[in-house]
Amino acid sequence: MVKVMIVDDHTVLRDGLKSIFEMEHDITVIGEAESGEAALTLVPELKPDVIIMDINLPDQNGVAITRQLKNDFKEIKILMLTMHSHEEYFMSAIREGADGYLLKDAPSDQVVEAIRTVMRGEAVIHPSMTKKLLSFHQQQSATAKETELSEREKEVLACLVQGLSNKEIAEKLFISDKTVKIHVSKIFKKINVKSRSQAVIHAIQYQLVPTP
Repeated sequence: MVKVMIVDDHTVLRDGLKSIFEMEHDITVIGEAESGEAALTLVPELKPDVIIMDINLPDQNGVAITRQLKNDFKEIKILMLTMHSHEEYFMSAIREGADGYLLKDAPSDQVVEAIRTVMRGEAVIHPSMTKKLLSFHQQQSATAKETELSEREKEVLACLVQGLSNKEIAEKLFISDKTVKIHVSKIFKKINVKSRSQAVIHAIQYQLVPTP
């Protein structure tokens, strides 16, 4: 059972998400917080597996709260669910350790599946954010960073940028799931990132893989 905590200052939204999640057999809501301070107080006590985090909180920015929580509880997955579609919010959240970033216009089933996805250690990025990120970095003049990735690792990294799961990557490249995990681990070490979402940001920023 995945233990979820919702951090949002809108009661209606929290109630709505709670109703949706509790219809699932493998997800339970163990706590809610309407502010950053409340979240920081409750997390050590409740120990959630996944936190649904808004950016606009009455006392602190959700990105700052994410940074604090990730510093203290690295094992907790944080899924940003926000109305902000600007690249700066997105990239800041990912840099601070967010495991996923969805907009509040996402269908409820997509949010539910996102919880399961981040629990598997995979990244979740709203499709429109990926497109904006690609567009943003295509306009930059930054020089590509030299990274010693093998051709196979570049193929796997390109699949990560496309948002494919380990299983989908294995099927596309005709390799095993275990081999995919090994490649992903090596990629993380070589480009010095800690999550799939950070790897996507890095790959696009330094043009490590062809862009669609």
